Amino acid sequence: MRLLTKSLLTFIAFLFLFGCATKQMSTLPSFEAKQFDKNMYSSKVDNFLILFDASSSMALYGKFDVARALVYRMNETIPEMGQTAGLRSFGHSPRVSKNDTELFYGMEKYFSHNLENNFEKITEPGGFSPLYKALHEAETDLKGLSGNTALIIISDGLDLPGDVLASAKGLKELYGDSICFYPILVGDAKDGEILLKKIAGIGECGFFSTADELLTSSGMANFVEKVFLDKKTAPATPAAPVVKMKKDSDKDGVYDEDDQCPGTPAGAAVNPVGCWVLDNVLFDFNKDVIKPVAYPLLDNVARILEQNPAMGVELQGHCDNVGTAEYNMGLSMRRARAVKNYLIGKGILKNRMATEGFGFTKPVALNGTEAGRALNRRVEIHPY
Repeated sequence: MRLLTKSLLTFIAFLFLFGCATKQMSTLPSFEAKQFDKNMYSSKVDNFLILFDASSSMALYGKFDVARALVYRMNETIPEMGQTAGLRSFGHSPRVSKNDTELFYGMEKYFSHNLENNFEKITEPGGFSPLYKALHEAETDLKGLSGNTALIIISDGLDLPGDVLASAKGLKELYGDSICFYPILVGDAKDGEILLKKIAGIGECGFFSTADELLTSSGMANFVEKVFLDKKTAPATPAAPVVKMKKDSDKDGVYDEDDQCPGTPAGAAVNPVGCWVLDNVLFDFNKDVIKPVAYPLLDNVARILEQNPAMGVELQGHCDNVGTAEYNMGLSMRRARAVKNYLIGKGILKNRMATEGFGFTKPVALNGTEAGRALNRRVEIHPY
């Protein structure tokens, strides 16, 4: 009788402790799924398959509730980006499935509500843990799919019959670099951690995680971003155009690249191409007589020459296009000489001045209008 009473008390204590442990493990952190901006990301994977441990060992310490929460929270966080998805479980209560492993969802285009609706069929754990069979069946699940695949394993890593590592290696050999393994440990079994880490190593490109890391909002967001997403490179900001600083070496107001008469002395009036020019109405039509209105301009030329005693100038006469070429050539020469004589009268030595006539061969304006012809009746001064 005493032995029976002692055994009964021990059983009741076990149930009490088991219930407390289950309750404690089932207390989950609050969660709010991160909503990724799909304009900022591209999908890193083309396919993903979740292998979910629904075996009897998951019933202990609330691990089944934790594993289910992982799937729900992951499903809320993964953005729908055209991936092909599936969820396969292994080890179930006979009330859920009589098969050792079963594909409850997929493989099909991923929609979170479809995955959730099918996952809700896995209502309770039971049976042993044939992960090796789930890995073997995954070969068929992924057959015919192209692109990169993420294989996510949610398990406590305990009581796994068969050669799980051999099955993982076979799957890796079949799909090569296109498949990566992401095992997630539920619970804290050291043996389970060692096994799942080995599976991650076989996958080479994946990594091991724990449920505790991923149950929080930030933890799950980091996991989803690392496994599923590539951040798009922001469009490069167009480089500011390189502004080439234009130079005006002789300070005459015309940039060097447009200046046909470089070296103009300071204070000299120039035309649009940088040539020192007497006023463009210096001469009337068919005249070589300097008008009194132009005297101040010529007096300024004399002052500039006095200030630059080492400088010589060439006086170039020009005409409009009315009349013959021969006549205009002579007229342009007479205009140049008229300016030379005026400057000699102001004390400038004649050997500092050369004269040349160009007729109407070098117009600076159109000769089709009176205004244009007036601009062409000119004398330019070219220093040397």
